[in-house]
Amino acid sequence: MRKLLTVALLFPVLAVAQQNHKQYEPPSAPGAGQQLLAKFVGNWDVVQTFYPRTGKPIATKGTCRQYMVQDGKFLESDFTFYRPDGKTTTGTGISGFDPKTNRFTTVWFDSRQTTMSIRQSDGTFDGKNIVLWSTPLDPDHPGRKTVARAHLEQDGRVLIYQHSLIGPDGKERVIFEMRLTRK
Repeated sequence: MRKLLTVALLFPVLAVAQQNHKQYEPPSAPGAGQQLLAKFVGNWDVVQTFYPRTGKPIATKGTCRQYMVQDGKFLESDFTFYRPDGKTTTGTGISGFDPKTNRFTTVWFDSRQTTMSIRQSDGTFDGKNIVLWSTPLDPDHPGRKTVARAHLEQDGRVLIYQHSLIGPDGKERVIFEMRLTRK
């Protein structure tokens, strides 16, 4: 009886708390950005090419599985890269789009390091191209200034992701490119 009374008394409190939460953070529906992210869903073969400042580019093969999560609001990307020594590394990206701000935000983490990276668009979106700028997690130590661009080619069969370092002079230098080909 005591448990039933406790539940009966807590129910109105929980209902008010939920109502206040919805008022504080109203739910949102997927927007134009999710429509583009949904086109990335599938299984992909990956060629990742690093472009060192000097020397020849270094290519690594891999695979990627991309799928929409959280009721179609976010794209999760699970990568596996095959190193020449026979070992693998993995990485995960989460990409979202806020229709209210017209901004993409991505988070990346991988098995090579214990840090995460965050990138965000500037609020402009043409419906086809995603442009993401580095977003420092520590404003006192902002790190490198970078820009990443992603778009589909060949009727959605190829996804190009290019990551560039922005020098002090404002010029961009491609650091790496991932070319994903739909399986």
